[in-house]
Amino acid sequence: MRRAIITAITALPLLAAARVDAQPAKSGVALARPNIVFIMADDLGYGHLGCYGQKRIRTPRIDRMAREGTRFTQFYAGNCVCAPSRSVLMTGLHSGHTSVRVNGGKTSLRADDVTIAEILSGGPGYTCGIFGKWGIGDVGSEGVPTRQGFDEFFGYLDQVHAHFHYPWYLLRGEEKHPLPANLDGKRGTYSQDAIVKEALRFLRTRKDRPFFLYLPLTVPHFELLVPDESLEEYADKFPEPFPFVDRRGHYAAQPAPRAAFAAMVTRLDRDVGRILDLLAELGLDEKTLVLFTSDNGGYLLDRENFFLANGPLRGAKGRLYEGGIRVPMIVRWPGKVPADRTDDFVWTFWDVLPTLAELAGVKPAAELDGISVAPRLLGRDQKEARRFLYWDRVGGQRGGPPRAQAARLGNWKAVRPGPKRPLELYDLTRDVGETRDVAAANPDLVREIEERLRTATTPCRRYPPQEPTWSWERRRTGFVR
Repeated sequence: MRRAIITAITALPLLAAARVDAQPAKSGVALARPNIVFIMADDLGYGHLGCYGQKRIRTPRIDRMAREGTRFTQFYAGNCVCAPSRSVLMTGLHSGHTSVRVNGGKTSLRADDVTIAEILSGGPGYTCGIFGKWGIGDVGSEGVPTRQGFDEFFGYLDQVHAHFHYPWYLLRGEEKHPLPANLDGKRGTYSQDAIVKEALRFLRTRKDRPFFLYLPLTVPHFELLVPDESLEEYADKFPEPFPFVDRRGHYAAQPAPRAAFAAMVTRLDRDVGRILDLLAELGLDEKTLVLFTSDNGGYLLDRENFFLANGPLRGAKGRLYEGGIRVPMIVRWPGKVPADRTDDFVWTFWDVLPTLAELAGVKPAAELDGISVAPRLLGRDQKEARRFLYWDRVGGQRGGPPRAQAARLGNWKAVRPGPKRPLELYDLTRDVGETRDVAAANPDLVREIEERLRTATTPCRRYPPQEPTWSWERRRTGFVR
């Protein structure tokens, strides 16, 4: 029903307030509509891949994807934590405007939010499937994927449920799909294996019409746990920190955390390869745009930052310095996207929706925060405007005013790390590691950014109360420790 309403709206061009405009895009990008595969890792850092400088973890398939496509070095996630970042991706609105702005198990998109899937399925007629971690709408809410434009969903709806890689069930639509091999704490079915299997099935069964496959995988997010056949490659390879506990104290599921983490990333790499191989097998390689990224910056596994999770960048997941929000982005479309290219063009999660819409031949609503970068992806000239890019974290699980803010204006990066803290300013052309605060030397620029920050966000709605994380995890997963 909701998709029918969206489609009806697209047929009424005189409605200026319509959220979807089915008229052809007018930027000069004139191509046959591609199939679209958007793969997103969970907590993978800027420096965790070989093609971004990693030396200790093997990622041959993603590195090959970078050689066969374009690797972007200044691409930004929607937020420094999971749920708001995913909401930004789906809605094309930055974290000061998007619907979901807090990280928790019960935050949900609203009925009037319009997602990438609704735009692609409503106008161009794509078949849309999501397999993996959704995180922005639980069972019974208006935010579930099948109420937001997707034809199929399999995986985790609640993001805290997704903290565990051997749950006793996943969800198909809103119904539980049991994983009997994981009952009573057993480790029989690794959830990512089940998720990727469903994604491969989707490609095989939907190959005869345009499709959008959204594959938000759950690794290398905690818990640190991987099947033994993947762990063997890294067993006894690294000096392990001792003692090891994560910040919550209950995710150290395997005794060698560095080996487990490395194995999770390499298994992720293997599964990306499986998707690419099937596209080639089905004759869809040159008809399919594939994008690979991460939902936010990487976490620091240990005090030594052994894997240099975010490369030369400051900070990590949960913070608005570059290490929390700058993420890998690799784009591949043989014959269309330039191969073996590195590009420092600046773009973001909230640009993905208008970009994919343009490539699909439709124009989304003008009130989006994002812009289409389709010409740049295809190797054409697209000048970088002096855009004001904005991120924030709101206070508390139930919303509130921003607790921290960040902005980018040209090559300048501003960060307010906490309430009532002074604005810090960094010149990313000279100081990508954000080590030298130059706010005092640039008072006019600081005043300009301060003024923009005051109007960058709208009031945050209130969300349902969140249960304590540990009790929610136990109830959702049935995992007893």
